[in-house]
Amino acid sequence: MTNSTDQEPRRVVITGLGVVTSIGTGPREFLDGLRTGRSGVKPITSFDTAGYAHANGCEIDDFDPAEWIENIDPQELGRASQFSVAAARMAVADAGLDPEELRARRALVSVGTTDGESHDLDTLMADQLASGPEGLDGRVARRTGAGMLSSSIVRELRLTDVEAVTIPTACAAGNYAIGSGFDAIRSGEVDAALSGGADAICRKTFTGFYRLGTIAPEVCQPFDADRKGILTGEGAGILFMESLDSALARGARIYAEVLGYGLNCDALHPVAPDRDSLAACIEIAHRNAGVKPEDIDFISAHGTGTKANDVTEAGAIRQVFDTPPPTVSIKSMLGHTMGAASALASAACALALTEGFIPPTINHNRTDPDCGLDPVANTAREAELRVVQNNALAFAGNNAVLILGSYASAR
Repeated sequence: MTNSTDQEPRRVVITGLGVVTSIGTGPREFLDGLRTGRSGVKPITSFDTAGYAHANGCEIDDFDPAEWIENIDPQELGRASQFSVAAARMAVADAGLDPEELRARRALVSVGTTDGESHDLDTLMADQLASGPEGLDGRVARRTGAGMLSSSIVRELRLTDVEAVTIPTACAAGNYAIGSGFDAIRSGEVDAALSGGADAICRKTFTGFYRLGTIAPEVCQPFDADRKGILTGEGAGILFMESLDSALARGARIYAEVLGYGLNCDALHPVAPDRDSLAACIEIAHRNAGVKPEDIDFISAHGTGTKANDVTEAGAIRQVFDTPPPTVSIKSMLGHTMGAASALASAACALALTEGFIPPTINHNRTDPDCGLDPVANTAREAELRVVQNNALAFAGNNAVLILGSYASAR
């Protein structure tokens, strides 16, 4: 692929959404879940939870990969790759494109993740401990590479003129991947991008958060005074993006325009977020998108429901905004889906812009005064939206903030 340096930057729009979540699969079901404040919480069944004092999560229990995956044997793919491929196929269909049309375009596939196929790695480790290396299942071993999350999309859609990358910047990886797709289309390097994130619930990550004391016993309550931590979740969110000219030429429905994004990494602490660093990232995103704080109509927060994240994130928001806009966390509904989290939040933001509403933060009783935000408690709010902000924070200080705008308002 070559970069076009002799043309004006292209405007980039989202014309297709693919989502696999515990509150709904596909954009219509996901939209209904967001509007009604559906909860995906249930006891975890993906691994043996004996010995844990509590083990709720947001698993997907109605996903059949065979319904979505046509060109690959689903058993060749780990669970996260199954989610990723299914969401990509959904996004292409939702964009009104036949895969054959997409094959004629230069494309980028960029998928963010935290765990890759750690669910399978958990299985292999248990098998090795039980029966030694000779007991390992070769088929499971072959599907554990994190690169499968993006390369399997290429295989399934039979793309040819394509670059496929998997981005491992943990819980900010979805926004990183979307930013990479935005840059590639904007510069003329590619004609289309399938970008987002995917992860599956695994013992490793659940246990890590459990040992840190950050797993909530029942539900996730971001920004609530009585919040007790996160719930791990799973799923995938893939956005189909293309240039505005391309979308208009084929009469595509436009969910939202990608206005810009900001990235930074402070590397100050392995797990604790830094307020000043996140505030700086928000300011970078605003400059890149050409917006001001007063232009933002609502913020989709990282909002994990932990004591450290919520107060720090709220402080960073108040540092940038004189009067913070409504600030919500969809993790209250679908848990922390790790590398998929900010991609699913981006899909939620695109739907909110199109449908004119702000998703709620459910399980909310009383707002922590140390947060001091309007969390749109428990019930979605109708709103005329023009510009929205999606925050993502990750371990080791990786921050990614995405700005989306209503295409109708931009006209």
